[in-house]
Amino acid sequence: MALVTSVVPRTRRNVELVLLVLSFAVALGAYALVGIAETGHVPADMITVGGGLVLLTLALHVVTRLRAPYADPVILPIATAINGIGLVMIHRLDFVGRYGHSLAPRQLMWTAVGIVAAVILILLLHDHRGLSRYTYTAMTLGLVLLLLPLVPKLGMTLNGARIWIRVGPFSFQPGELAKIALAVFFAGYLVTARDSLSLVGKKVLGLQLPRGRDIGPLLLSWAVSLGVLVFERDLGTSLLFFGLFVALLYVATERMSWIVIGLSLFVGGAVVAWSLFSHVQVRVAIWLHPFTPELLQGQSYQLVQGLYGMASGGLLGTGLGQGSPGKIPQSESDFVYASLGEELGLTGLFAVLVLYILLIERGLRTAIGVRDGFGKLLVGGVSFSLALQVFVVVGGVTRVIPLTGLTLPFLAYGGSSLVSNWVIVGLLLRISDSARKPAPEPDPVAKASRPEEVAA
Repeated sequence: MALVTSVVPRTRRNVELVLLVLSFAVALGAYALVGIAETGHVPADMITVGGGLVLLTLALHVVTRLRAPYADPVILPIATAINGIGLVMIHRLDFVGRYGHSLAPRQLMWTAVGIVAAVILILLLHDHRGLSRYTYTAMTLGLVLLLLPLVPKLGMTLNGARIWIRVGPFSFQPGELAKIALAVFFAGYLVTARDSLSLVGKKVLGLQLPRGRDIGPLLLSWAVSLGVLVFERDLGTSLLFFGLFVALLYVATERMSWIVIGLSLFVGGAVVAWSLFSHVQVRVAIWLHPFTPELLQGQSYQLVQGLYGMASGGLLGTGLGQGSPGKIPQSESDFVYASLGEELGLTGLFAVLVLYILLIERGLRTAIGVRDGFGKLLVGGVSFSLALQVFVVVGGVTRVIPLTGLTLPFLAYGGSSLVSNWVIVGLLLRISDSARKPAPEPDPVAKASRPEEVAA
C-alpha cells in the first residue's frame, strides 16, 4: 500500500521578502554613500529614486505572492539588487555632468516600465505552455523587430551600428525584445522537431552527424545572424541570436554534433566577416593591439580608459564617489562594468558576477524542474541568453574577447535592455511557479474505479 502524505511544500514568499529587504539595504546604502562622498550629505532625490525602486519591486512581490505563489524566491531579489547597483552607478555618473541632465530618474522610469510589463505578464499568462501556440507568430515578430532599424527614417545609426529606432523623443533597441520572441520561437519549433533533428546521419571522424535535410534550420539562423552583422553592423546581436539557437538545439537533442557544427559555422562566419567588413577588422584590431598609438588616438581609447580605470581600482576600489569613471566614454552603458571596477575594485566586480551566476543558476534549475518540454527549452533559452550576454560584455570590457556592443542586463543605462530583462524575470517567475508547484493529486473517485484498485 502506497504511503500518501498531505504535506504541502512551502511557497517561500517570506524568504523572498527578506531577501528583497537586503537588496534594498544594499542599493539605498550605496546611493547614500555616493551623495555623501560627492556633496557631504544624503542625496535629495534618494526618497524618489530609492523609494520608487522599493515600491515597484514590492508591487511585483505582491503580485507574485498572489498569482505565482510557488515561484523561485531568489530571482526577484537578485534582479532588484543588480538593478539597484546600476541605479547607484548611474547616479554616481550624473555628478560628472556629461549630458546636462540626470540619467538616474530616466533609468528608474524604464525600470518602472519593465516591472509593469513583468506584472502584466504574470497576471495574463496563467500557463506558459499557451505561448507554444504562437511559435511562428513569435518568429515573425522577432524578425520584424530585428529588421526595424533598417527602415528609412525610423532606424538610426549610433556608434557605427544601426540597431536603434527613434519614435518621437524616445529611442529604443528592438533587438532586445527580439531575443525573447525568438526564444519562444526556438522553443516551440524544437519541441516539435526534436525527433527529426535527433536522427543520426553519417558518422564522420567518430561524430554522429545529423541528416542533411535537418541541418536547414541551423543554416538559416546562421544566414540571418550574418545578415544582422552585415546590414546593421551589430556583432553582439548576431552572436546572441546564433548562440541561442545552437544552445537550444543541443538541449533539445542532446547531440554534441550540433555544437560542433554550430561552432564551425561561427568560426567560418567570423573569418568571412573579418576579411570582408572593415568594422569587424577594427574591432579585432582594438582587441589585439589597443595600445597602438594610431588606435589609441581614436578607436581603442574607450577600451584603454576602461582598463586603466579597473587597474586603478585595485582589489577593493577607490570607494563610491572617489574615482574618476567619467573619463571612460559611455561609462554608464557599454562600460558600466569598468566604472564599477574602479570604485568597487576586483572584489565588487566578483560580487556582481556572483549575482549574475546565481540568477542564471536559478533559471537553469527552473528549466530542470519544469515538467514540459516547451517550458524547459524556453526558460533554458532565456537563461542562456542572459549568460551569453554577461560573458560577451564582461569579456569585451576586460579584453578577453573583442567588444560586441551589448549591454549588461539590469546594470547598464538603457530602456530597451531594462524592459526586456524584466520581462525575462516575469517569465522566470511564472515558469518557476509551474516547476515548483506540487502536482495535482489524482481524483480518489476515478482512482477507486480502476479495476486493479478495486481488485486490491
